[in-house]
Amino acid sequence: MKNYLTFDGRARRTEYWMFVLFNALFCIAAIILDNLLGLNFSRTVYGVEVGMYYGWIYTIYGLVVLLPSFAVGVRRLHDIGKSGWLLLVSLIPIVGGIILLIFMCTNGQIGENQYGPDPKGEEVQ
Repeated sequence: MKNYLTFDGRARRTEYWMFVLFNALFCIAAIILDNLLGLNFSRTVYGVEVGMYYGWIYTIYGLVVLLPSFAVGVRRLHDIGKSGWLLLVSLIPIVGGIILLIFMCTNGQIGENQYGPDPKGEEVQ
């Protein structure tokens, strides 16, 4: 979260996947808190009350982390030499998510590229 809204530069795989891991853990914790405190959403469908597993805490956390998620995703794409606009590929059902997963797992370019210096500090030999 130190590069909260930084869309410039590059992010290593470690930085991206640690962000994803901790984000997932906090989402699970927010869902648990919502359910323990009775803050989860529910609605009536055909006369039957249907409870959602998430509520206000999860929603607020999701809104707070939305822009940092985009920022780390853009920086990760920059590390492999791709434009941050490729995040929009995720809007394509199923295939877009698979393509983006492959991009996020790809090793970054060694040395400096058009988006900045190599975060690993490696030089092209």
